[in-house]
Amino acid sequence: MSGKAMLILISGFTMLFMVVANNFNTVSGRVTDNYVDYFNKTTSHNIAISGANMAANQLFLDSTWNAGYNNVDYQNGKLNVTVQTIDAYKNIKRITSVGIFRKDTSRVDVTFAPSKFSKFAYYSIYEGTNIWWMNKDTVWGPFHTQDKLRAANHPVFYGKASSKGGIQYFTNQATDKPYFYAGYEQGVDLSLPTNGVTALKTPAQNNGLYFNGNNSGQGTVYLKFNGDYLLYRYSTMTPYDSVHLPTAAPNGVIYVDNGIARIQGTVKGAYTIACSGTSSGKGTIWLDDDIVYSKDPRTDPTSTDMLGIVAQSNVWITDNTPNRDNININASIYVQNGGFGAENYNTRPVSGTINLLGGIIQNTRQAVGTFNSGVIKTGFSKSYRYDTRFMTASPPFFPGTGGFEIVSWYE
Repeated sequence: MSGKAMLILISGFTMLFMVVANNFNTVSGRVTDNYVDYFNKTTSHNIAISGANMAANQLFLDSTWNAGYNNVDYQNGKLNVTVQTIDAYKNIKRITSVGIFRKDTSRVDVTFAPSKFSKFAYYSIYEGTNIWWMNKDTVWGPFHTQDKLRAANHPVFYGKASSKGGIQYFTNQATDKPYFYAGYEQGVDLSLPTNGVTALKTPAQNNGLYFNGNNSGQGTVYLKFNGDYLLYRYSTMTPYDSVHLPTAAPNGVIYVDNGIARIQGTVKGAYTIACSGTSSGKGTIWLDDDIVYSKDPRTDPTSTDMLGIVAQSNVWITDNTPNRDNININASIYVQNGGFGAENYNTRPVSGTINLLGGIIQNTRQAVGTFNSGVIKTGFSKSYRYDTRFMTASPPFFPGTGGFEIVSWYE
């Protein structure tokens, strides 16, 4: 190769290396820029998440906390959190957390709703001195008792179970230990509120349906759900009047003040029927016949039917002809001072099965029948199934636990 050709070849390679080197430098610069951008965005995002977690913890410790955080130094950036009540009527709150790092800003929105007792498949304050959860008993949703959980021969709990008083075994642990498929926690203290029923009076008087049991001749009200209509009367000797429920009670609350409610029928929509009073049988809700949804959520996932039965004294299954051959109940039942049971449970004839879809929250566990050697002698046998929708939804204004639950987290 001549000297001239060698010079051209060297010059060519030099130009090529210069182009490649330039590209390497450009790529290297972009990688560095991308890394810096990623680091900035990740850090601002982490600051926002940390702020949301810190604020959520404050809100769980104090449900009235609304101070937030203002321009707090955090991870070499800034943290700002605001707490808003976006629905004062339903006490729904939203935390907005903003993290700032250098030129990047990230935001996290968390919405909280009051935790409702309707999330329980079963809850009680007192379990009675000689009522046991047996091997034939299966609880499908969350369970809690402030009493001891009395177990005999391995009852089954598919939801999270807890008790304040621990576990009492009928014979010993080996023979009676329950099966907990979602865990068990001991020492949990969760009491019923003292105003769980009366708190519904104001909503009933404002966009709800209010019956005043203090009025003469109106101490007992007979209520029959009939799709979009509610039939009502104050005596079995008079015909029903009716109201269009979506118009009469747009917020879904029906309240019998210091009286007695006797209910039955087919519910369309979401409602809570509450009954207050503590003397002479007042504050009691009687189930005179089936009370069921127009669309069964177990077979029709589009069903929005939902019912809360909330009583200050008791909820009883009436000892009458319609209830002598099973009773079907679709509702979450809440009883503040007494419990849910069957009238004349130990003298009424064998009456079939209580088919409950929902949950029972009660002060004191009540009986629905008697048994001998596993054979029913009076009253009802039980078939209770949890309405899984109650894990995330609740009937209108259903009594709350006093705490909050996260219903959405948006980043």
